[in-house]
Amino acid sequence: MKKVLAQCYFVLYLFIIQIAEGVAAIMSNSTPSNPSDILDASVWHGRGTRSNRVGRFEAQQREGFDDGWDQPGDLLALQTHVVVEKAKSIISRNDSPDISFEQSINPYRGCEHGCVYCYARPTHCYLGHSAGLDFETKLYAKTNAAEVLERELSAPRYVPKVIALGAVTDPYQPIERTHNVTRAILEVLERTQHPVGIVTKSALVMRDIDILERMAAKNLVKVAISVTTLDRTVARKMEPRAATPQRRLDAIAKLTQAGIPVTVMVAPIIPALNDSEIEKIIAAAASAGAQSAGYVLLRLPLELKELFREWLATEFPDRAERVINILRSMHGGKDYVATFGLRQRGSGPYAEQIAQRFHLAIRRLGMNDRGTFRLRTDLFQRPVRKGAQLPLL
Repeated sequence: MKKVLAQCYFVLYLFIIQIAEGVAAIMSNSTPSNPSDILDASVWHGRGTRSNRVGRFEAQQREGFDDGWDQPGDLLALQTHVVVEKAKSIISRNDSPDISFEQSINPYRGCEHGCVYCYARPTHCYLGHSAGLDFETKLYAKTNAAEVLERELSAPRYVPKVIALGAVTDPYQPIERTHNVTRAILEVLERTQHPVGIVTKSALVMRDIDILERMAAKNLVKVAISVTTLDRTVARKMEPRAATPQRRLDAIAKLTQAGIPVTVMVAPIIPALNDSEIEKIIAAAASAGAQSAGYVLLRLPLELKELFREWLATEFPDRAERVINILRSMHGGKDYVATFGLRQRGSGPYAEQIAQRFHLAIRRLGMNDRGTFRLRTDLFQRPVRKGAQLPLL
């Protein structure tokens, strides 16, 4: 009897596990959820995402509803709020095998550019915010970043390696015009002759050509500019507060003329939306002076899955299903696979086709011929800490 009961319990256990796995699969690869999550257009006008759904760390879920009191026009567009953050440390480190840098600095948390596809959105949930509209409206500026950086560079055990600016959020987003955190960081890096790589989609990078030109003369800097599309209308939908495509091409030209090495990043590539422009983007960037190119496939980690679906449903309803289906075909039937080496490239026939098109385009234009472009680290001059003895030589 006991043996029979044990077998029954085991079968029941397996049945429960199968149900749980099925529910998890549905939740992780669902189609757009409750339409009520999408806010009124007057709220998200000029923003990237369509909702402010609660992050994964919150104990309670909130859902808006019409109580009959609101009148048309009552809702106001979300304003940008900036919180001054005093950073305790500034250099972040990683050991990811598919990333070309080991150190990075992010002057800001959140990003006002509002790119709907931004893989960094889920990081805002660590602050108790939403990965949606909060990410582009509730920003944090690390105003003491330059001071902390100089302190960390002065550590006796610090070993100079290329520092990436813009690995998570854009260092030249609109609030940089007011806070100048990125420029202050560059001033420290120039003074200490420390190598830096910059990733941005903002034309504001041209403001700092004076510093970048001097650093480039010593092989201490390179800049990567992201160009997602050449279509202004599509760009405005995907990246509502970023520079227009033409302004980014202008930035590539100005930087190149100043002797600063520039890479164009076709990123992210979204199937059935902007993948038809791969060759055109690379050609336009090459004409502007870009010496190399790279690409990254659309990534949809965590909360971004639903946020991106909501955006597709409102901006491209005619192709929303096709975009998701092709994307999932490149991730083994899932929305996203976080495996190193696959998360930025995907797998399968469609992913291979994108890779081949990209490589044929850069080969035809003679880009990436310089091989791996390495910045110098041997010029580094360690700053002297306050109160420390100055070097004799």
